[in-house]
Amino acid sequence: MAGLNKVTVDDISVKGKKVLVRVDFNVPLKDGVITNDNRITAALPTINKLVENGAKVVLCSHLGKPKNGPEDKFSLAPAAARLAELVSTKVTFAKDDTVVGDNAKKAVAEMADGEIVVLENTRFRGAEETKNGEAFAKELADLVDGEVFVMDAFGSAHRAHASTAGVTKFVKETAVGYLMQKEINFLGNAVEDPVRPFVAILGGAKVADKLNVINNLIEKCDTLIIGGGMAYTFLKAQGKEVGTSLVDDTKIDYCKEMLAKAEAAGKKLLLPVDTTVAAAFPDPIDAEIAVENVDAIPADKMGLDIGQKTAALYAEAVKSAKTVVWNGPMGVFENPVLAKGTIAVAKSLAETDATTIIGGGDSAAAVIQLGFADKMSHISTGGGASLEYLEGKVLPGIDVIADK
Repeated sequence: MAGLNKVTVDDISVKGKKVLVRVDFNVPLKDGVITNDNRITAALPTINKLVENGAKVVLCSHLGKPKNGPEDKFSLAPAAARLAELVSTKVTFAKDDTVVGDNAKKAVAEMADGEIVVLENTRFRGAEETKNGEAFAKELADLVDGEVFVMDAFGSAHRAHASTAGVTKFVKETAVGYLMQKEINFLGNAVEDPVRPFVAILGGAKVADKLNVINNLIEKCDTLIIGGGMAYTFLKAQGKEVGTSLVDDTKIDYCKEMLAKAEAAGKKLLLPVDTTVAAAFPDPIDAEIAVENVDAIPADKMGLDIGQKTAALYAEAVKSAKTVVWNGPMGVFENPVLAKGTIAVAKSLAETDATTIIGGGDSAAAVIQLGFADKMSHISTGGGASLEYLEGKVLPGIDVIADK
């Protein structure tokens, strides 16, 4: 896969140079207070490396989805303040509605080597992803005299925006940061050159969201495990009665094709053998649930989690694996009553000696919430980006960085 051999921050000399770093400071905020600073702490190894090597470090990031230009609630000011508490150098926040305004230019002009300037939310500009993005990209590059750009925001690498890809046209040197390097190594190697047996686990609600991932992973892995809402479309494709479970009728033929493809390729494709059902999508946490075999789902019930037999079957498949990639929960895990399947899968990954890679999004949230984070080899920071990577797509934010 393109991108496994990119120039990294270890390969460049930055002393006395201005370095623009695209970070992912898209942190959750409540009433202006950061509720989780993981994304800031994850960027520290790259930031500290550049600071220690005497660079003038200029950080840019998006935050949230401001609709009509600048909105105070989406300002990066709280992220800059938190960063200042975590590093041992001067951090200046450049508040500019245009992102590259007078405050930013002044702050960068006055920087000493080893200091940091944080720019305002790149989406305040509104030109991030439009055809006007090129002018914005050039302004970002000009701010650092077109010297160096470091991409360290994997969560945004699947977007060809001004601050993720466009800026590289106007700078002399490009590199990936440590966070990007880790993502490329784990996800890229898992898909392109896994230690086998390679088991992939896919969950989540819709087959439509994972069409290309399923197709790509059947070719790459030894065993593909399907759970979550998308399993019921596969079960229906096998001719089973799935009651009122979530089904995408337009994808039944696709599921039949994938089942046939797996069989022809000699790959195992595991589907639930039992399922936890309830009368309706349970708002109340204590909805009346029962566990039924998938051959006996009542017509008026919907499947909302995998059952115990399925959890045991999936755990068994993980035991002998050497590489496991997991993307998407096994059921409605936000409801404790329907989290058992997801917990069982997380536990089986925590107990295996395999390289375990969690592909962002809900699975990452589940693993962190359940306290298994430190037992995983790698938890991806990108939901959409890691999915596109698992599809085998080239991500624009990686593609534009120089090869070694």
